[in-house]
Amino acid sequence: MIFSLFSNMAARHECLSVGLLLIFSGVLSFPVGQDTKQSATCGYESCHATKPNMLNVHLVPHTHDDVGWLKTVDQYYYGDRNDIQHAGVQYILDSVVDQLLKNPDRRFIYVETAFFYRWWKQQSSGMQQTVKQLVNEGRLEFVNGGWCMSDEATTHYSAVIDQMTMGLRFLNETFGPCGRPRVAWHIDPFGHAREHASMFAQMGYDGLFFGRLDYQDRDRRMKDKEQELLWRASDTLTPPMADLFTGILPNGYNPPEGFCWDQSCSDPPIRDDPDLEDYNVDDVVKRFLAIASSQAKVYKTNHIIMTMGSDFQYENANLWYKNLDKLIHYVNAQQTNGSRVNVLYSTPSCYLQELHRANLSWALKTDDFFPYADNAHHFWTGYFTSRPALKRYERISNSNLQACNQLEVLGGPGSRRGLFGEGDSQTMKKAMAVAQHHDAVSGTEKQHVANDYARKLANGWQRCQVLVSNSLAALTGVSAERIYCDNLNISVCPLTESSKKFSVNVYNPLARPVTWPVSLPVNGSAYTVSDAQGKSVDCQVVPVSQATQNVRRSQGFAINELVFQVQAPPLGYTTYSVSLRQDGPPPAATHHRTPTVIQNKFLKVTFDPDTNLLSSLSNLETKQTIKLAQNFYWYNASDGNNVDSKQPSGAYIFRPNSSTPFIISRTAKTETVQTSVMQEVRQWFAPWVSQVVRLYTDSRDLELEWTVGPLPIDDNLGKEVITRLDTSIKTSEMFYTDSNGREVLQRKKDFRPTWHLKQSEPIAGNYYPINSRAFIKDDEDQLTVVTDRSQGGGSIQNGSLEIMLHRRLLYDDVRGVAEPLNETSSIFPDGLVVRGRLLLSLDRPSTAADTHRPLAEQVVLQPLLTFTDGGLNPNTQLEFSGLQAALPPAVHLLTLTQWDKDSVLLRLEHQFQSWESKLNSQPVTINLQKLFSTLDVLGVSELNLSANQWKDEMTRFDWTPQTDQKPLLKMVREPSVWEVTLRPMEIRTFLLRVSLK
Repeated sequence: MIFSLFSNMAARHECLSVGLLLIFSGVLSFPVGQDTKQSATCGYESCHATKPNMLNVHLVPHTHDDVGWLKTVDQYYYGDRNDIQHAGVQYILDSVVDQLLKNPDRRFIYVETAFFYRWWKQQSSGMQQTVKQLVNEGRLEFVNGGWCMSDEATTHYSAVIDQMTMGLRFLNETFGPCGRPRVAWHIDPFGHAREHASMFAQMGYDGLFFGRLDYQDRDRRMKDKEQELLWRASDTLTPPMADLFTGILPNGYNPPEGFCWDQSCSDPPIRDDPDLEDYNVDDVVKRFLAIASSQAKVYKTNHIIMTMGSDFQYENANLWYKNLDKLIHYVNAQQTNGSRVNVLYSTPSCYLQELHRANLSWALKTDDFFPYADNAHHFWTGYFTSRPALKRYERISNSNLQACNQLEVLGGPGSRRGLFGEGDSQTMKKAMAVAQHHDAVSGTEKQHVANDYARKLANGWQRCQVLVSNSLAALTGVSAERIYCDNLNISVCPLTESSKKFSVNVYNPLARPVTWPVSLPVNGSAYTVSDAQGKSVDCQVVPVSQATQNVRRSQGFAINELVFQVQAPPLGYTTYSVSLRQDGPPPAATHHRTPTVIQNKFLKVTFDPDTNLLSSLSNLETKQTIKLAQNFYWYNASDGNNVDSKQPSGAYIFRPNSSTPFIISRTAKTETVQTSVMQEVRQWFAPWVSQVVRLYTDSRDLELEWTVGPLPIDDNLGKEVITRLDTSIKTSEMFYTDSNGREVLQRKKDFRPTWHLKQSEPIAGNYYPINSRAFIKDDEDQLTVVTDRSQGGGSIQNGSLEIMLHRRLLYDDVRGVAEPLNETSSIFPDGLVVRGRLLLSLDRPSTAADTHRPLAEQVVLQPLLTFTDGGLNPNTQLEFSGLQAALPPAVHLLTLTQWDKDSVLLRLEHQFQSWESKLNSQPVTINLQKLFSTLDVLGVSELNLSANQWKDEMTRFDWTPQTDQKPLLKMVREPSVWEVTLRPMEIRTFLLRVSLK
């Protein structure tokens, strides 16, 4: 029951309004967790005592359990396929619990809730009680606590918040306050995003620890004792709202050299029988003291931390704990001989508490930790793009999940069990949560594991389809079967290809109206399209391009596409009727000459008549024009035989053999289609590279739909394909990228804000993650590129922006995955073909965010199309909005999901930074009772970002930065309990008690 997450609320909020109390009516007579709370000594209270006049060495027993990497999630849990890697998570948890019971001093931390949830469900009630006791005593502590340890470069913030919420909710409901992690633990991700730190701060974490840091950055920080710092993770949120203490671990997440005692290790055990010839206690103690002393020299306090564990360790926990017990005993015994070293079992939170007690000031950081390199020629910037098809599928799945969540709320209880059977959103939520793992959407897993992630997403979407069908049946009042066409991007939809009459339901998951282009595969030559009011909609039939026919292969047989634009209401749907005409005009003709210009009332696009390539872009409203040349290139991937380094390009590493990419073609063959709905120029650069330059009639952005693959490897060269936009914008070696889809960061070529960079890879060392958008600008012009998935990119030359689209490599990059990134499939045995879109907008820098933020949001949460065959039932409700009115442009409805029977979780966010927009960077007030059209909001209470604490109960450690005065976060009174004010970049999370109107 969800309200187990909150203890004794009525006692704490004696003066709450009736509206607030209503939400908990009848729930809190006996709060869950009240009994255990009195006896629990978890968290900071459970920490072992330290010695103030000594060097305290905090030993942290842990295991790092990837939620899929070399093996699938299931294989890792059960210990299957040990021929790939010996790892079985269920045995780790079995063994650790057994060993914790044998010595109350022992500690263990666990991270990945996806694995722990499985294990917990299989335990007896007696074992569950035993584990609860260990948690209540702080002997077993959860850190991070998300469903997985998410990637930081290629994840979107909305999906990260969801997966953290899922994991933390389970821990909260199962263990109460003692299950709540105090520390974020990102020991393995390959670079660290500022937005992740901001989210962790807003989720109530006191600190973050990670292991991977650029080798030059680490060297400088070790010298200056700045391996522990205060990360100011927002340039907009008032400090300390997004301030997060951040610690860099000394050995990644591994134990010190020579002190690994797992069954997978080869270090000798502690042999402490003095009667035996191989007695080694003195040597072990001596080596340990030397390591501790060396480590202490590069940290700031008399406390240091050592991670005692690694990948999938502690399957036989007795090996570790028996030796750790001895290590602690024998090292501490030296104190009688004058040693000033004190060793203890500890956890990251206990270590953090001691750093906080030190009451020091800490170096302040305001940028991020990208890109990451572990050596001069080893930049981990390839995974920003690796497996681009999986990256796109994950992004589409996130959009589908949000629509599923919303319709579960709007459709009422009948959504879960209705005319079309039993549907659920949980399967999809778990699949999406697993996909956020740092070896999932990152593209750094083995091929069979990538296939498994995609399979899980597909299974989740099938379950959601039932729920969506049930919900739409309830909302429309009609129970017609709904068809889902998931391959429209390659013109495949069996219903539209064969039916003479069908309807299209367009559900818009955004809280503002949306205009969206629809392109449906058809075999007729003329159609009539009518909107929900029966009005005729301008539509055109165009031939399916040869590139699309090639990429879909035998999956579909439509010869034409029906193109029209739809307009959908906020958080709602509209319906369009489509009928085949017997006497209509023929499809639009294609022409093989390229027009010098295509334009609508907003944009003008020109082409070079000699090359058929883009040459300029104009914004007709603002009277701006820039030179814009766009083409495709490929970098020759290093095979490891380079003079400077043996490092090849691979799933993780981007290492081109040359700083100059190969141009694929200096000219393009073209085909042009011009209609009243859209104009497009179809370009062919090579048999494996094509593009459509497309401009819709009412669009303020230019679409570049690229198709790349199969990448040829018959020349025995791996290829990393980019598109490059060369403009007349004077960029001064700077460009800008988003961080996980939210705040924007400035990037500068060959520069790092916190240390003097010695650049050794002029291309890979200037690549950054682009999650949803990037832009270049000067005082007059800003060109923004919105992407449809996470990709890597850079600005290598002034006025230029390049984005990597696809990678096919012939060598493993020796980072553990042990196979080259050479994707094929049953449909594409000769190499994967990938299709995607870039949306370009040209604006004044002062107003560009007003365009690109909503556009990026619209690409992330695109309308969901469902189809019904035949004519419409006259009783059908053809249009619906779940809101009383659209939200203001600055406000995004981030989350609307069923929480329990009578309550929903709502997140509203202000999506502009404080400096971005004169119009939209202002506070906005929303009335929650006047928000929904079909829901009565009976009660409301505010939670933290991850929905596992009351907002007014969330307290965090205060930290003092070295470089400025300690800021004070002003508390702002709301106009009323129902009216909430959002300031720039704020996300506010509410639990609403609701009933259907």
